[in-house]
Amino acid sequence: MPAQRPTAGEVTRFRTVGPQHMDEVAARYGLSHGALETVRAVSRVLPFRVNDYVLSELIDWNRVPEDPIFQLVFPQHGMLRAEDEKLLVDLARARAPKREIAAEVRRIRAGLNPHPSGQMELNVPSLADDALEGIQHKYRETVLYFPQQGQTCHSYCTYCFRWAQFIGDADLRFAAPGPERLVEYLRCHPAVSDVLFTGGDPMVMSTERLRSHLEPVLSVETVRTVRIGTKAVAYWPQRFVSDADADDLLRLFEQVVASGRTLAVMAHFSHPRELETATARRALGRVRATGAVVYCQAPLIAHVNDDARTWAELWRAELSAGAVPYYMFVERDTGPRHYFEVPLTKGLEIFRTAYSKLPGLARTVRGPVMSATPGKVLVDGVEETAEGRFFQLRMVQARDPDLVGRPFRARWSPTAAWMDHLELDPSAPADIAAAFAGTSRRPMAGVSE
Repeated sequence: MPAQRPTAGEVTRFRTVGPQHMDEVAARYGLSHGALETVRAVSRVLPFRVNDYVLSELIDWNRVPEDPIFQLVFPQHGMLRAEDEKLLVDLARARAPKREIAAEVRRIRAGLNPHPSGQMELNVPSLADDALEGIQHKYRETVLYFPQQGQTCHSYCTYCFRWAQFIGDADLRFAAPGPERLVEYLRCHPAVSDVLFTGGDPMVMSTERLRSHLEPVLSVETVRTVRIGTKAVAYWPQRFVSDADADDLLRLFEQVVASGRTLAVMAHFSHPRELETATARRALGRVRATGAVVYCQAPLIAHVNDDARTWAELWRAELSAGAVPYYMFVERDTGPRHYFEVPLTKGLEIFRTAYSKLPGLARTVRGPVMSATPGKVLVDGVEETAEGRFFQLRMVQARDPDLVGRPFRARWSPTAAWMDHLELDPSAPADIAAAFAGTSRRPMAGVSE
């Protein structure tokens, strides 16, 4: 395992920056008073957290506010409804009572669909009629596990569909205090072959803490793949290079691989700039040297990566680093979706144009994909018929495994950006139509077998 260490001048001490540090950020990087007011107002509703590495290494401050990384991590004007943002600014200027501001913040959050696609109602499994805390089971083969100490991130993405994890509301948060119930559930469900450690970001945990959650899972023989969802390579690659327990972390990765499992690091890269630093490239090299496989995914988001050139550069950079381009997702129907969403027809054009510029080994990527309530829906193309234009759609993953791989179509729309904007064609198979109408009587994967 390579023992590369940071060179002089790199940020090696992790320090978070939040709304309380905005005067310091403004003085250092030249943010305007209006930008400060926007950050403070919007961050009352949506979580805001960044760190010195992102500030100094990734953001091009000469291009602010249009810079894509600045858009990626700093709250922006337009993310909230104009009247809501103005109200919060006015309340702050008037030094309104905290309880009055908190009431407005709760109202605004409630209108942002904090848990999309039935996460709370449909994905939470149970044992002996007890709902399992910090676990989701949507697809037959895969269980998601949210370790309690990993429910934050090194920096927050402004488009994050799990923003409700980070606002301090226990009723909206997925978090498991320990792996005991997970292991019990896995032993009762041998069809589950994959466990995804997610959050938040499991890489915010110390190696010792991560080990306490991960090692018990290795005792379940039917689990063959351990996945770790993380954006640490982008936002804090020092986690794998120079943190005090970085070497211990990589030894833990080696232990998982030595157990005969596949260790899949599901790396989240939103823009090619996140792969340009020497520290990020070293981090990926060290991770891959453990025997782990790195898969890369991100949503298509306006203001950050909504052009084909950016995606082609991103996928080429991932391939060059030895990682596997995996998914281009569609921005989900939660949070400030109106600010980030890209029409499906434009997304399809971006995907195809970028895909056509890739070498064959990078054409592992799939997209655009909507992770909707019934499952992952791939937008395959647009069909011209005598009856009109249609989106060609296909289920690449589903609650009901019988739907996987099945094509169907929906009326084409120039503005549709999500499934709830589409009208299924009457020719859609009855079970697919029922799944999207919410009338399917098939049991959910994580509730019963």
